[in-house]
Amino acid sequence: MAKVKPFKGIRPPKEFIEEVASRPYDVLNSEEARAEADGNPKSLYHIIKPEIDFEPGTDEHDPKVYDKAVENFRNFREKGWLIQDDQEHYYIYAQTMEGRTQYGIVIAANVHDYVNGVIKKHELTRRDKEDDRMKHVKVNNANIEPVFFAFPDNERLEQIIRDVTAQPAEYDFTAPDGFGHHFWVVTDPEQTRIITEEFEAMPHLYIADGHHRSAAAARVGLEKAEASENHTGNEEYNYFLAVAFPASHLRIIDYNRVVRDLNGMSPAEFLKRLEKDFIVEDKGTDIYTPAALHNFSLYLDGHWYSLTPREGRYNDADPIGVLDVTISSDLILRDILGITDLRSDKRIDFVGGIRGLGELKRRVDSGEMKMALALYPVSMKQLMDIADTGNIMPPKTTWFEPKLRSGLIIHSLD
Repeated sequence: MAKVKPFKGIRPPKEFIEEVASRPYDVLNSEEARAEADGNPKSLYHIIKPEIDFEPGTDEHDPKVYDKAVENFRNFREKGWLIQDDQEHYYIYAQTMEGRTQYGIVIAANVHDYVNGVIKKHELTRRDKEDDRMKHVKVNNANIEPVFFAFPDNERLEQIIRDVTAQPAEYDFTAPDGFGHHFWVVTDPEQTRIITEEFEAMPHLYIADGHHRSAAAARVGLEKAEASENHTGNEEYNYFLAVAFPASHLRIIDYNRVVRDLNGMSPAEFLKRLEKDFIVEDKGTDIYTPAALHNFSLYLDGHWYSLTPREGRYNDADPIGVLDVTISSDLILRDILGITDLRSDKRIDFVGGIRGLGELKRRVDSGEMKMALALYPVSMKQLMDIADTGNIMPPKTTWFEPKLRSGLIIHSLD
């Protein structure tokens, strides 16, 4: 059962929230962070991407960069830009995108639940990315940025969310990307008790986004436990920062592919080869969006096509084999185009659906890419089924939007 706890959040005073809050560290590069933080000493980028405080081109993994993160985190607290709450709390964090709002509960999740599989994952992690986040957690002795969790819908928690969010928000602002962010502190001891109780009754939590942050936090927690002579399991380092959303609140956006060449084939030859495994329909020059699961949108040579796999080309009983990302990877990218490693092959790139299918058309029309493939998005049920069966999603399967805004709250390991 999931073990969670309230905690003394470190967070900005209300008047500083918009200056401090930032996008997550992994959705932009150093130069983009440098530009966004320009003229703003309170930006969290100075802590999560501290290479911006050095000359352009500085290696973000240089020891002096991690040292700078520690220095900046300390300065933020000394200057009152980040202040720790006196009492332990849960918090409610809501995000609004395109008129739709999703509500999550900010918790301290247990590192042993991650290790023991109570917190389920659906992606593989890369050791180098884990190492980077682990160093960042260790040197700051804090989880600066949260992990994004999902949990099975729960009416008692939904009622608490409704009750808490009926009150004025502690933070309420719209970020430069147009997404709204809203934040409340849970102060009622009875609500706090119920939140702990309801999570403890859940057999599993699910990582939606933030696999590397979860793995890094767990490694730090286990390392600290091993080094402690008086370890009890209740220390703050046994927990890490997460925002957990009811599964029905979340929407996974499509994650699409663009490919540089047709593996030596002409467009006509490529389309002919597709017909072996797909029903191919020419949809003309207007953008065509996949209509349902197992329907794909192909953009090639100025035309959009509908691709529907023929009978028997995939296994409905296989939770991985039934995924559209698997069908397209096997029948198109591997069998026709010879692309076998989505993580490393330079012939393929990936485009989050937040950019729209017009971005696929642009990249093909520019000559940079030869063809684009749009996929119907994975459902939360598919994600949870895959995690429950111990399977791993293929690379570049899920894209969650909006991303959690960093800087609203931090969890200290002390």
